[in-house]
Amino acid sequence: MTAITRRGVLIGGGVGMGLVAAWGLWPRVYAPTLVANPGEHILGAWLKVGEDGRVTIAVPQVEYGQGSWTGLAQIAADELGADWRTVGVEPAPLNPLYANPLGTDDLLEGMPNRWPAGDDRSATPAPMLTAASSSIRMFEEPLRAAAAAARAVLCMAAAARWDADWTDLSAEGGFVLLGKRRLRFAELAADAARLTAPDPLPIGVAGAGKLAGQPLPRLDAPAKVDGSTNYAADIRLPDMVHVAVRQAPPGDSRLVSVDRAAANTIRGLVKLVERPGWVAAAANTGWAAMRALDAARPRFATSGPVIDDRLIDAALTAALAGEGQRIAAAGDLNATFRGATLFTATYRADAGVHAAIETPAAAAVLRDDRLELWVQTAAPQRTRAAAAGAAGLSLDAVILHPMQLGGDAGAALDPTVAEQAAILAVELKRPVSVTWSRGEALLHDRYRPPAMAKLAARLGQGGAITGWQAKIAAPATGRALAASLRPDMGAAMALRLDPADRYVVGGAVPPYRIPAYAIDHHPADLALPTGHLRGGAHGYTCFFTECFLDELAHAARSEPVSYRIGMLGGEPRLARCLSTAASLGGWGGGVAGSGQGIAAHAFRGSYIAVMAEAHRGADGRTVVDRLVAAVDCGRVVNPDLVRQQIEGGLVYGLAQALGASTGFTRGLATARGFDTLWLPRLADTPDITVELIRSDEAPGGVAEIAVPPVAPAIANALQSSTGYRIRRLPLRVA
Repeated sequence: MTAITRRGVLIGGGVGMGLVAAWGLWPRVYAPTLVANPGEHILGAWLKVGEDGRVTIAVPQVEYGQGSWTGLAQIAADELGADWRTVGVEPAPLNPLYANPLGTDDLLEGMPNRWPAGDDRSATPAPMLTAASSSIRMFEEPLRAAAAAARAVLCMAAAARWDADWTDLSAEGGFVLLGKRRLRFAELAADAARLTAPDPLPIGVAGAGKLAGQPLPRLDAPAKVDGSTNYAADIRLPDMVHVAVRQAPPGDSRLVSVDRAAANTIRGLVKLVERPGWVAAAANTGWAAMRALDAARPRFATSGPVIDDRLIDAALTAALAGEGQRIAAAGDLNATFRGATLFTATYRADAGVHAAIETPAAAAVLRDDRLELWVQTAAPQRTRAAAAGAAGLSLDAVILHPMQLGGDAGAALDPTVAEQAAILAVELKRPVSVTWSRGEALLHDRYRPPAMAKLAARLGQGGAITGWQAKIAAPATGRALAASLRPDMGAAMALRLDPADRYVVGGAVPPYRIPAYAIDHHPADLALPTGHLRGGAHGYTCFFTECFLDELAHAARSEPVSYRIGMLGGEPRLARCLSTAASLGGWGGGVAGSGQGIAAHAFRGSYIAVMAEAHRGADGRTVVDRLVAAVDCGRVVNPDLVRQQIEGGLVYGLAQALGASTGFTRGLATARGFDTLWLPRLADTPDITVELIRSDEAPGGVAEIAVPPVAPAIANALQSSTGYRIRRLPLRVA
């Protein structure tokens, strides 16, 4: 039995007893708000059992393809002894009880850590959040505890009927068992809901463990395959109007004029709504709304500098020339560098775009001064607060339904579309469906920040790295992201943030044993909306680090894999990933003409090495022939989910390596559609091999781990193929 007490998880059914959550930074006590439908019985804050035998798990994480619904439900079903065929999920209610401090901390790379002495941290609970590959890492323990408590009271209810000792009973396949006697969960749920769980909770016993590590089918897959899954853009309500939006360019921009007369000539237009930063056309159909918006020909004016590629380059260069903020350091780098010949290189990454399958969308309706909102969001409490503020309503007057996301969750941290839907629902007094066009989504994305890095290193005897310095210029994205996740804190949150923006240099500390190193962030002043993209800053810092390391290996006349492994005395799991990837891929040393490259990374408690084979095609385009990945992500809940995320992450990393970015001209992104992004097609996808290294360590994150090392592995492969070193993302010669 695991020593989790009844005070940790209390079973109370409808009597209002709850889960005591004491998670690190925000210890608070909250009552559960899970709602039972007719025929359902609540067993704590996470589980419901229906009289039809259906088991429903409350999942606080939004599903965007990462498999969190399935993985979290599998954990609960495994501990409960449920029949997987009867298990379903529903979004957990908005309640700090389901807060995700681990995801918040990891997303921000530990930034909110300057709490004044004596400050009451319990007054600032973490938000509900889907981010930072944290679903299993954050919620496995409370779900196991809740399921163990539910299993215990189900056994107690059966034992009362059989006049037996409940500890002699077990649960399996949706039944409570005692010898040849058996009772369905459905028959026992009503009685069980009135009982109190034992102390300590019986975790991992009485039939638990049958589903652990099994490749169970995904719960969300059938509806996605047959097209019945509803996203925010699919919501339809009586008397609904459809809305197209056009927004001001980034920077200090505003709407200056619209041609209302021309817009009014479009049949079906209901109303043209103007706001300082955007204009919306509401019409009977989406097509009419877009035509009316085109006819209105909105014009915007920008005060101050207009964003373009030259301005971004100048800002990054100027930032590197100025003072930086020390993020991490070890040893005496000044002494190590003094009088030495240094190897140096400058790397650059362009702004990355989300380009998710589903563009930002929201539906809203105002009834009896209460706003009901359907929206794709990874931060539902933040989005609800933003919508309430935009509509001029109290928080209690807003009901939010978090929808599945059609792609990357990073874009769903931005509540702008929910704010627009709330404003329009209040003004039009009709249900509204707001959907951004593909062009609008790319023009007003929260871009992965552009970045520039100056790297320097000193090589000692035998080519060993004795000193390492990374100066990285990028906009202070982390501070803005942290403040947006907790807008209710206002200036107080800003005071608590570390002045150094750890987010934009996340992953820049090399995992290798280097006696002296320093990582500095140089804030770049850019009027560009930036945010989180899958992999975060690791997407470019891993590129900087692993490519520069490859350059140093060549300078030291050393084979790249053994060069890396020789510096991994403190990271045996990463060393094993490197040796496994090299063995599986038939590594030939990365010699000139081989077209082979390798890169490694440690991220969110997981480890990965990727070997790539690539060359330049006859048309000059990069062709990636093969990707081999070896992954150690700790104990695996569902191996199919892990493989899906690794394979998907490799393709996502391929897109970031060769495209999925944008430049800027006259204040606007140059990428307007999929045709300008070079997203990999089936014909472009290389042969992929994934090896999961067996491990009994705690589960690590898998949704992002495969993304960062792909670009450097390909860049290193192109260097061995062509002899030319590319130091810019996306990878291009110029």
